[in-house]
Amino acid sequence: MSEQTIALVTGANKGIGYEIAAGLGMTVGVGARDAGRGEEAAEKLRANGVDAFAVPLDVTDDESVKAAAALFEERFGRLDVLVNNAAIAGVWPAAPSAATPESLLEVLETNVVGVLRVTNAVLPLLGRSARPRIVNLSSHLASLTLQTTPGVEFGEVNGTYTPAKTFLNALTVQYAKELTNIKINAACPGYVATDLNGFQGRDTPAEGARVAIRLATLPDDGPTGGLFDHSGPVPW
Repeated sequence: MSEQTIALVTGANKGIGYEIAAGLGMTVGVGARDAGRGEEAAEKLRANGVDAFAVPLDVTDDESVKAAAALFEERFGRLDVLVNNAAIAGVWPAAPSAATPESLLEVLETNVVGVLRVTNAVLPLLGRSARPRIVNLSSHLASLTLQTTPGVEFGEVNGTYTPAKTFLNALTVQYAKELTNIKINAACPGYVATDLNGFQGRDTPAEGARVAIRLATLPDDGPTGGLFDHSGPVPW
């Protein structure tokens, strides 16, 4: 990417989001719902040589998202990379028969509506980039193909988080069809040990961040509108 590439990573004060911010090699806004934790993460990143700054950002709040977009407008006048990483797990496990409308809506508000809210707010900034990229953090759980393949096991059936990520995949495809000037892809980080799953995953956050970093730095002939993990394309 060019001399100073500007990125925003949501939910970047910990876990995979933090490692994405650490590995992008860009000037990166550390999006965090808690401003104090965001500043702590940005300070830690700066101590490790990353050009990072905190961005107070609650993806479920319109005014917070508008303020974050205004910060990039004022400071840089553009945005080159958006990584929509912020997400919640909701109640887990939660079979569809045990889920409530409220529990589903809570997860959708962050994991899907939040992505749309942030993306639309910064689209004018991305439009000023020579090589804009959007990466949405998805999951193998979101793949309808894998979920319906005999012998493929993903653990407990879930009626909130899993379908929300499938919804996010569908939204990613529609954005890619509309915004042909931006490379937009979804990333499956793998089974990563984070507080989202009670640190039960096999991989480290740094390992989980690799695919998002790759998609955020795609060359001009790279793919768009796809779902990818470390090995390559993942079926929808």
